Amino acid sequence: MNITALRPRFIQYLEPVADLFVRIGITPNQISLLALAAGVLCAVLFYQGAFAWGSLALLLSAIFDLIDGSVARKTGAHTDFGAVFDWIVDKYVDALVLLGVGLSGTAIVSRIYPLPPIADYAVVGFAIIGSIMNTFIKPVVYAEIGYREKVGGKIDDPLEGVGFFGRPETLLFLILGGVAGYIWVSVIIIAVCTNLSAVQRIIYLYKKLP
Repeated sequence: MNITALRPRFIQYLEPVADLFVRIGITPNQISLLALAAGVLCAVLFYQGAFAWGSLALLLSAIFDLIDGSVARKTGAHTDFGAVFDWIVDKYVDALVLLGVGLSGTAIVSRIYPLPPIADYAVVGFAIIGSIMNTFIKPVVYAEIGYREKVGGKIDDPLEGVGFFGRPETLLFLILGGVAGYIWVSVIIIAVCTNLSAVQRIIYLYKKLP
């Protein structure tokens, strides 16, 4: 179970924003580009050590990511390219934001135990790998078993609720850590939990798939 299950509730609070974008005439793909731009801004701010401001940019990116689907549904603009592009943007944002923390010079592991800076880069690397692999498992499953059924423009599959730590949790911890001044704690938690969550999904698939 993860907070992805709460996505419909979050989206309903953002419906007025989605309606505004529909009236303005901004397309879902353009909203995805706004999510990417806000994510890049977050990465730059994190790199500069402005973690609180970076967290606000990341929150904005997450909001854009939530409403692009609503705009697509309201305008009937669901496309296969849009679905793929949304996935690609998400992973670019995740990797760039974590890389921004890594390049900021913020001590991560060395705050707990005196180790060379390479240890901090390794933790950030594991966080990026975990974030990407935890999501990468899903399209691999779709491709291998031919799962294409969509509900509301998104593939509806059993993996959606498997894995205790996904992208929403990653963004939430980065935002909270950045605002509270404990971004290094967030990165450690993400590095550990995203990889454990990926293992959880692999075990689930091992038990379910022939």
